[in-house]
Amino acid sequence: MVCSIHKSLDEKDMFCGAQSIYWELKELNIKKIPGIRTIDRILFRNSLTRKKEKHESKGVKYPVFNIEKTNQMHQLDFVGPRYLSGGFRFYSMNVVDLATRRCATQPLFSKDSQSVLDALWSVWKRLGIPKVLQVDNEAVFYGSQRYPRGMGSVIRLCLANQSSVLFIPPSEPWRNGIVERFNDHYQQKLLNRKTILNPEELFNYSLEFEQRFNSTFRLSALNGKTPLTVLKNMNSEIRFPTIEKAPLHKIKKPEDGKYHLVRFIKSNRHLNIFGEIFKMPDTLIYEYVIATINVKEQKLLVYDSNKYLIEKYEYKLR
Repeated sequence: MVCSIHKSLDEKDMFCGAQSIYWELKELNIKKIPGIRTIDRILFRNSLTRKKEKHESKGVKYPVFNIEKTNQMHQLDFVGPRYLSGGFRFYSMNVVDLATRRCATQPLFSKDSQSVLDALWSVWKRLGIPKVLQVDNEAVFYGSQRYPRGMGSVIRLCLANQSSVLFIPPSEPWRNGIVERFNDHYQQKLLNRKTILNPEELFNYSLEFEQRFNSTFRLSALNGKTPLTVLKNMNSEIRFPTIEKAPLHKIKKPEDGKYHLVRFIKSNRHLNIFGEIFKMPDTLIYEYVIATINVKEQKLLVYDSNKYLIEKYEYKLR
């Protein structure tokens, strides 16, 4: 029965691990349900499990961000480039709300500034505008190392909409682990299963996958509930864009707001802000810090992992 349910879930492009099978058995009112570890062993014996990659922790305290309500924080990442059967190259902007695990996936055919703004705007029209958007250190998010204080288009769009951007440490993709796992589901359950011939099919299949994930995928992190069920139970207000289309690049430089970077300080004591180096005190060696750029005050504020202010610098934005 375990193997049969695994096959059925897999054919529906649903989660088919031990936890999902356990929930299905409960739905069937089976009197004696094996434990999750037993189900996992059954799957392993029948070669129905996949090896999970693990990262090695530095054993150093990482800043904690408490997420309790929807749209407090979104994680964003790109998949791609990928190629359609018809020869088109594309990317997918994937976004996940941390509180509800609601997702949005938006195809785009270029990562130029306007295409990224348009894609993010489309995502916000479905998920809402987050308080914080967490991203990696790809240049499309911050602009250019040639102008580290120039505030790229994504930073400007967020600040103009009372949102903020949080950049994770370089070379630590697991800090965006929730959207990274979603990327894997997107690859395995959509791109690997569908023959997509043209952009219209790509947009339609992506939206269908997004809606199916949000409405039917039961997640362990949500105690077996779907993202939309959790959202409904939260009864939270969501702030959406007030205009139909995204602002045009180049967005006017914001005069208020903050954006943040989490960085690991090595023995050279360097705090790297998009290529610009600031020397940190010896007490911060081998520690994580939060660097906050206060746009209104034109200040760079450095906090330790406990969020105590350590250093303050003048930071004239260009």
